[in-house]
Amino acid sequence: MSSFTKPPLNFDLSLPSPVYTLNSGHSMPIIAYGTFRSEPGEVSTAVIEAIKAGYRHFDLAHVYGNEKEVGPALKQAFDEGLVKREELFITGKLWNSDHDVEVVPKACAHSLENLQLDYFDLYLIHFPVAWKHTGLDTPSWGGSELGDTSLIDTWRAMEGLVEKGLCRSIGVSNYPLLLMHDLTTQAKIQPACNQIEVHAYYQRASLVNYCLSRNICVTAHTPLGGGVVNADTWNTPIPLKDPIIIEIANAHKKSPAQVLLRFLLQLGIVVLPKSVKPHRMAENINLLDFSLTDEEVKKIETLDKYVSYKTNPNPIGGFLGGKDVYCAEGTDIFD
Repeated sequence: MSSFTKPPLNFDLSLPSPVYTLNSGHSMPIIAYGTFRSEPGEVSTAVIEAIKAGYRHFDLAHVYGNEKEVGPALKQAFDEGLVKREELFITGKLWNSDHDVEVVPKACAHSLENLQLDYFDLYLIHFPVAWKHTGLDTPSWGGSELGDTSLIDTWRAMEGLVEKGLCRSIGVSNYPLLLMHDLTTQAKIQPACNQIEVHAYYQRASLVNYCLSRNICVTAHTPLGGGVVNADTWNTPIPLKDPIIIEIANAHKKSPAQVLLRFLLQLGIVVLPKSVKPHRMAENINLLDFSLTDEEVKKIETLDKYVSYKTNPNPIGGFLGGKDVYCAEGTDIFD
């Protein structure tokens, strides 16, 4: 097996509250609370419970449709002294239909108004695709049409948000390696983060190690492989039920979810678990009192189900012998 670049951890898992130091200089808690798929009427209570459970990093997005419920919950937490604004790390996202240069600052300001906040700690381009604008209150979904704004033009508008103080750090989400490299070569402000699907069944070594080698934080928005919801919706296997994960969980007297989250943390990846159940919230943040052995990590690495046949037109092996090798086979530019 060829050697490849595997960057060292950016954070210290032996500390009581580890943080990732972003390339912008700001600190991000490495365990976040995700608000995707939170039903109307439940997310406000969930946010309060998450703060009480110890979460200080919250992952939000305009298209989730719950900013106006999250905002009052945050205000309640501030008013009751549960937490101060400066103690929280809040991530927001720019939706596909808000990519037009003149719309970007309006979309950011609209989300901040919904959330009753003055700034985002991190603001991400949600997907690398521009759709035609359909209004700030009506983000496009269904019948969406491709827009005319290039990704780099949208990024320039994102950089303007930092200059105006509306966002402390900016980044992207769901960007493959090709687009990440294209962005890093053109950006005046380097992306601080790439939030992607990554979990035991989809490990994406090339993309993850590319980002980490450039101190671009990788955050996992689906760290449990989508959980039971994905299994029920698409009839897909989920790592929560994998025999190897269950075996390792039993050995540590931990849940399968905790093992999957700890695995990603030990790879240097920030995790965004989601649950509205208080006992699950507490479980998902309790990841620092055990560690996986090297042998256990290697066992989990064998579970990767991503298949690339490594044939033309993929030039994966052309990287071998150079400094930009990010997986054992070379570097998969399509990861």
